[in-house]
Amino acid sequence: MSAENPGIDPLDGLRAPQDPQCDVFLTGTVFLDIIFTGLDSAPVRGTESWARGMGSSPGGVANMATALARLGLRTSLAAAFGDDHYGEYCWDALEQGEGIDLSMSRTVRGWHSPVTVSMAYEGERTMVSHGHEAPPPSPPAAASAPASFPRCPPRARAAIASLTPGRSEPWVAAAARHGAAVFGDVGWDDTGRWDLDALPDLEHCQAFLPNAEEAMRYTRTACPRAAAHALAERVPLAVVTLGAEGAYAVDASTGTSAEVPAIAVEALDPTGAGDVFVAGFVTGTLANWPLADRLAFAGLTAALSVQEFGGSLSAPGWQEVAAWWERIRTLSGQDPAALHRYAFLQDLLPAAARPWPLRRAVPTIGFRP
Repeated sequence: MSAENPGIDPLDGLRAPQDPQCDVFLTGTVFLDIIFTGLDSAPVRGTESWARGMGSSPGGVANMATALARLGLRTSLAAAFGDDHYGEYCWDALEQGEGIDLSMSRTVRGWHSPVTVSMAYEGERTMVSHGHEAPPPSPPAAASAPASFPRCPPRARAAIASLTPGRSEPWVAAAARHGAAVFGDVGWDDTGRWDLDALPDLEHCQAFLPNAEEAMRYTRTACPRAAAHALAERVPLAVVTLGAEGAYAVDASTGTSAEVPAIAVEALDPTGAGDVFVAGFVTGTLANWPLADRLAFAGLTAALSVQEFGGSLSAPGWQEVAAWWERIRTLSGQDPAALHRYAFLQDLLPAAARPWPLRRAVPTIGFRP
């Protein structure tokens, strides 16, 4: 359980003694993210720009892992960490700060942590990254990481896989064989082929969650909703994010579809919003919520995240959701239909213990105790 959300379990009442101890497993690269905000414009060549805000946090796959843990899911992450101070900070922030299980992770001697510097301005972001691929584990490393890292994932209710064209990850098939519902995410296809058959691990996915542009390119359609229906012929559940328009999903197993509009917010930093959306949708799916409620919750968590800066820094927990719900119901002029869309939250949420807005960003690598 995340330290941010003690005692809040979205799967309460659904757990059984024979169930996996892990709710969600994922693997990937952890970056140290350094985020600058409050820039009036893009940096100008040959000049120095001062930002009004700054934050630092674990990034990369840590964005998704943190978002899952803050929503109360028991999260296991397999990743390589550098043996520098950055790596030590990221490990401590994830394990001690967020309650993420890192027993499948490892520290690589002599390998420095990948770093991303992100600058947010005019509603957009620019990033500069540096890093090297971590060397594979060797037999002597077995004491600190499984020799099969990450080929043999732990038993889990769900797993999140980042699908790459032309590349198959053995752990994805293993997770599916062991009963995990695999949620597939995807990025931009640098090959330009946009061929679903080039995503070999898609066949193991219970759900596929591309954005609108990716979905239309992969299905050769001109409409994201048509793309979702086309994708539902390949996977049991297709979810297409529509940006400012919200999200649309098709459940092939029931033949149902759902669409939920986005919540209009003033975006400070969009870093990690897609990861937060996936985490919210996975949470609702594991909790057996109706499809429209899952989309609404995922969109809400993503909307809350862009109002703060930094990927994992901005991931909301139940306290943030509760504070938003308490505040939005007291504002005058709210659309009754829109409030009804989120009424399902009422019986799920804790009492908001902190006032809105909430702030959690820490503008340093870590204070000494």
